[in-house]
Amino acid sequence: MQNQTTKEKIIDAASGLFFQKGFSGTSVRDIADKASVNVSAISYHFKGKQGLLEYAITHYYEAYFIVLEETLEKYRDLPAIDRLKKLISAIIHYKQENHQFSYFIHRELSFDSTFVREVVVTYLAKENHVLSEMFFAAVDHEKYHYNKKHFLLMQLKGMLMTPFAFHSEMQMQTIGSYSTENFVKHYTEVVWDWLDFCIGKA
Repeated sequence: MQNQTTKEKIIDAASGLFFQKGFSGTSVRDIADKASVNVSAISYHFKGKQGLLEYAITHYYEAYFIVLEETLEKYRDLPAIDRLKKLISAIIHYKQENHQFSYFIHRELSFDSTFVREVVVTYLAKENHVLSEMFFAAVDHEKYHYNKKHFLLMQLKGMLMTPFAFHSEMQMQTIGSYSTENFVKHYTEVVWDWLDFCIGKA
């Protein structure tokens, strides 16, 4: 991509390498070589590989929550279940558009580290709050008691995570841009159908 700043080149290179090799398997030299920059540039902009990781994850989630907030604002006058569907669509689109980092983050979250715990406490807690609020607004409270509502929410969160936690299966479904668009469209419809069955029109 032309006119990228040095910082953007480093982030793009790191995202691809973290996706392919994991955080531990990627060296600062690997990132510098792929970005065609000096190793010192990574230290200058990010204070090292850990700082780069923290910046990249923060940037990913900050952009993610902007998408969620804009979606909820845009469709604020819709019924609760339709607003939830729009939110789900936005989540799947964002994660697919950033599929390398989406997969990397889900994989890294399975490891026990101080930074991962910080991510869980901050960003994932915020994501859980948004999803819970929208989901419970759409639930038929007479149909489901407390435990069932929470189990259904767990299932929804699992469906939103699954395509980006199993890369090999995802790869078989998304070869080329057309199939990627098809995957997003059809997977979103499957989640919507599940919603209709569980808490909507069924």
